[in-house]
Amino acid sequence: MSNMKLNYGIYTWTLILLIFATSLVVAGRDFYKILNVPKSATLNQIKKAFRKLAKELHPDKNKDDARAQERFQDLGAAYETLSDPDKRKIYDKSGEEGVKRHGDDGGFHDPFPNFFGDIFGGGGGGGESNVPRGGDVILDIFVTLEEVYSGNFVEVVRAKPVARKASGSRQCNCRTEMRTKPLGAGRFQMIQEQVCDKCDNIKFVTEESVLEIEIEPGVLDGFQYPFTAEGEPHIDGEPGDLIFIIRLQKHKKFERKNNDLYINLTITLQDALNGFDVEFPHLDGHKVKLTREKITWPGVRIRKKGEGLPAHESNTIVGDLFITIDVDFPKGELNTDQREAVKTLLNQQSKHNLYNGL
Repeated sequence: MSNMKLNYGIYTWTLILLIFATSLVVAGRDFYKILNVPKSATLNQIKKAFRKLAKELHPDKNKDDARAQERFQDLGAAYETLSDPDKRKIYDKSGEEGVKRHGDDGGFHDPFPNFFGDIFGGGGGGGESNVPRGGDVILDIFVTLEEVYSGNFVEVVRAKPVARKASGSRQCNCRTEMRTKPLGAGRFQMIQEQVCDKCDNIKFVTEESVLEIEIEPGVLDGFQYPFTAEGEPHIDGEPGDLIFIIRLQKHKKFERKNNDLYINLTITLQDALNGFDVEFPHLDGHKVKLTREKITWPGVRIRKKGEGLPAHESNTIVGDLFITIDVDFPKGELNTDQREAVKTLLNQQSKHNLYNGL
């Protein structure tokens, strides 16, 4: 009897371990953990997390780390799955194995070329290379101050000429070479000739692709986002680059100066004398509260620390919000009794002072 109980116990534990091991295999990688986002994360949160981690984990920046390539591939697979609404539904229900069963191998297809442009610098065909390049395409992308404050992702459809093989052949890689022509009796002549190779004919076909540009919080007006090799093609060389330049649109209420924001607030003369308690919406919708109990004169500037824009290169640094007060004086005329009441209330001596205010 004791042997039967022992064998039953061993069998039970073995079965539990097998079930646990099988569940691990079925579950696959935890894409939410890889991206360090909650399961309720929005698409923008997923994109921001991917961009941040991709910069940190890219193999080009971790050449001494043997596992850098593996971690980067995990990151790419997590982003490809969770950024696709259909794949994400399958993943949430059946894990990575479920995604594979629905036709995706779970492999990593580098999303960088269409997602960020050349975020690690380097550009396209510059440097010492003599390879001919197509022209760069430079475009302005207009963004709102709200987007610069909170960050956003913008999708751009790029219609680009792509080389495709055609029938026949053509001359290519043409170059000038010097040839020696003998003239007899130890005499010769140097002749300059053009020499070309034979290449397949090609034709350019217009194809569309979607490029994603992240409007990073605090990005500066004039900042450039380059997309390597997304410019004009060259029939015998490399394509140029596509460069987006950030252009900040004028805002109706706020003005930007570096990382600081400026706004004007108009109050009544009554509030200027008695104090006021007011709130107004910021760029992301949260309320800015302003309370003042003492007399406020026209032109006074009130500073709200930490209510400006985050610095582009370091989001831990945040600018300030400066509120300049305008006073709306009442319209119309005061009667004699009202004038006397104002004089009694203010109790000021009538005096005038001329000065240079420039």
